[in-house]
Amino acid sequence: MIKDIIKEINKFASEREWDQFHSPKNIATSISIESAELLECFQWIDPEISEVLADQKLLKSVEEEIADVMIYSLRLCSILGSEPINIMKSKLEKNTGKYPVSKSKGKSTKYHEL
Repeated sequence: MIKDIIKEINKFASEREWDQFHSPKNIATSISIESAELLECFQWIDPEISEVLADQKLLKSVEEEIADVMIYSLRLCSILGSEPINIMKSKLEKNTGKYPVSKSKGKSTKYHEL
């Protein structure tokens, strides 16, 4: 399924002749911009999960920004030849070592301070 959406993303960019603009730096910049737009959904508010779910307008805005971040992230994976599932699994394994349950459960402490 993820390969199918990557194909769709690549087709979308190719049909518009945007490949020329999609350097790793430009895509990384776009990820950062879209991440900031995701944060903008929560600017000046700090809703509980249940409040976000109850506010369909907010939820839709959040989902659209998440989609933008994910689309650009998958595009960057495609450009670099990285397998998104594999790199996420690898990072989770690394984080498991950095944040052992015995030291990090219920804490938001950074790994080097555990």
